[in-house]
Formats: sequence, C-alpha cells, structure tokens
Amino acid sequence: MKQIGKKTGTLIITLLFISFASFFAFQVIPGDPALSVLGMDATEQQVAVFRKEMGLDKPLLVRYGNWVWNFAQGDFGRSYHYRTPVSGLLGDKLPVTLTLTLISFSFVLLISIPFGILMAKFAESRLGKAANVVNQVLMSVPSFFLGVLLVLVFGLLLKWFTPGKYISYTESITGFLLYLIAPAAAIAIPKSAMVIKFLRSSVLEQRKHNYVRTAYSKGSPENRVLFIHILKNASIPVITILGMMIADIMAGSIVVEQVFNIPGVGRLLVSSIGYRDYPVVQAIIVYIASTVVIVNFIVDMVYRLVDPRIREA
Repeated sequence: MKQIGKKTGTLIITLLFISFASFFAFQVIPGDPALSVLGMDATEQQVAVFRKEMGLDKPLLVRYGNWVWNFAQGDFGRSYHYRTPVSGLLGDKLPVTLTLTLISFSFVLLISIPFGILMAKFAESRLGKAANVVNQVLMSVPSFFLGVLLVLVFGLLLKWFTPGKYISYTESITGFLLYLIAPAAAIAIPKSAMVIKFLRSSVLEQRKHNYVRTAYSKGSPENRVLFIHILKNASIPVITILGMMIADIMAGSIVVEQVFNIPGVGRLLVSSIGYRDYPVVQAIIVYIASTVVIVNFIVDMVYRLVDPRIREA
C-alpha cells in the first residue's frame, strides 16, 4: 500500500507538471491568437474585445490557475477559432480516435503474441530466420507510409474501400468500423513487429534458464513447457512494452488520420495548431500526455501483481 501511495502521489505531481508545461509553452510562442483569429486588419478595439472575451487580458498566473481549476471540473475552455467549448469539440472527436486506438491495439495483440511465440519456437529454422528479417523490415516502416500503401493497394487498385470517404459512427456503426480497419492496420503492423521482437527475445532468453531444463527432464512436452512455464515469465517485460505501445498508437493515429481523412483528435490537433487555437491544443496535449502517464501507472501496478519480486521491493 505504501508503494501504491507513492506512485499515486508521483502520478498527481506528473499530471500537474504536464498541465503547467503545456499551458506556459504556448504563452512564449510568438504571435497573438487574437490577430490569428481576427486577421491582421482587425482594429485595436476588436482585438481588445476578443482578448477580454477569451480571458486573455488577465495576468498569466491567474489564467493558469483558472484554467487548471476549470480543467479539473471538465471545462477545457473555449476555442478561439470555433468559438465553442473545447469539451464539445473533443466530445465529437474522441470516440473516433479512441475506437481507432482500441482496434489498433487489438490488432497488435492478435498479431504479436502468436507470431512472437512461433518465431521463438522456430528461431533456428530457415523459415524462422527469414521471418525475423521480414519483421525487422516491418518494424522500420513508418505508419503513414504504410497507410499510403494500403490506400493505393486496397483503396485504389482493389477498391475494397473508397479512400477519403469516411463514414461517421452516427451514420453507420458497421461502416464506421470497417473504414477504420485499414488505418488501424497501418498503425498496428509496425507496432506488432516491435512487440514480436521483444517477445521472441524474451522467450529465447527464458529457454536458457535452469527451470526449463528441469521441466524437459521431467518429460514435459515442448508445447507445455513453452506455454505453461516459459511464456508466463517471458510475458512480464512484454507487458511494459504493450503499455507503452498505447502511447505510440495514439501518436501514430495523429498522422494516419491525415492519410485516411479521419476526423479524429489528430486532425483537430493539426488544424488547431495552424489556427493558434491554444485552448484546443492544450486540452489535446494534456489528454494525450495524461493517458500515457495513467496507462504507465496501471502497467506498473499490473507488473507488480505479475512479478512478486517487484511487489516485495
């Protein structure tokens, strides 16, 4: 319990630091949001009215305190560009990005775990060595490039889907999910290759330990030793990799959403940066960073449950 209390305290401090950094970072960037929204031809009176309307006329620390207090209550401020609450904008985009992240992560699990085990089992065979080379290549392919290839092959050539013809979840859940398969695959394949590499290496490392030789000496079949004894210990470091993978998937979705014309948080972030719409950008950055920190916290707790050595430390 003492360790959990320390980890929780560290989590809260980290989240406060993230909010501090994300807020003040945009205060030192050159440029006036008022002029970005109103245009360079705006009069001083129009700029003054806009700054007062958006609270930009208050001292910096006062604005930060108000922003943190409102943020903690679910009020993320008001968009400079869209002139609507940021929470409403995120409410429309979050389901799209979260669904894309969930599908991508599911693909990672479905691909990496069986292939990682198989590649470790047949590591010394010619097929296993060839598969390892292919895996190294896939690991180095950027998600956006893979997305472009999927659009060309499955969209334009095979016509399995219409590139750019996004179907909203409010129109058709089935159409929405089917459209997300290609972008989810573009995100998941390089990430799966990375997890496969770690799982393969971890399994091969565990096979050298004495408990594996003992299990074989007792007459246990290979598959039983692999799945009952080795995989349990080999999966411990992979849990951490999978937890960190969620952050990578969310980052990858920002780029892939541009390729597949998906109106998610990623596209909103890119457009808001162009508009200097700082409340929207700050809210998205805090959301992404907080998700990463919270997921890592959960992974750390799971790690302690799985590995008694960590729990006792």
